[in-house]
Amino acid sequence: MNWLILIIAGLFEVGFTTCLGKANETTGAASNWWMAGFYVCIIISMGLLSKAIETLPIGTSYAVWTGIGAVGTVIVGIWLFKEPVDFWRIFFITTLIGSIVGLKFVSH
Repeated sequence: MNWLILIIAGLFEVGFTTCLGKANETTGAASNWWMAGFYVCIIISMGLLSKAIETLPIGTSYAVWTGIGAVGTVIVGIWLFKEPVDFWRIFFITTLIGSIVGLKFVSH
């Protein structure tokens, strides 16, 4: 169950980075709403990470959490913020995904 909590925490990390990016693109009330989303997502993400490390190794949990956030944020950056896509970005994101999956399998 805590692996699922950790995955959800990682997805909320993607949420807070996305909100931060959108807050920087907008002004006024829209920017304030995106910043509110940022704070909500970061609180939820950190709370779920804290819950997950009650039974999972902290080093593995942190690596998986940041890995999910990094991969998700790159994907959102490509999709939503029109960041460039090239072979090396996809290659290294793929190796990062492989590392995240590998950590899950070697953790007890």
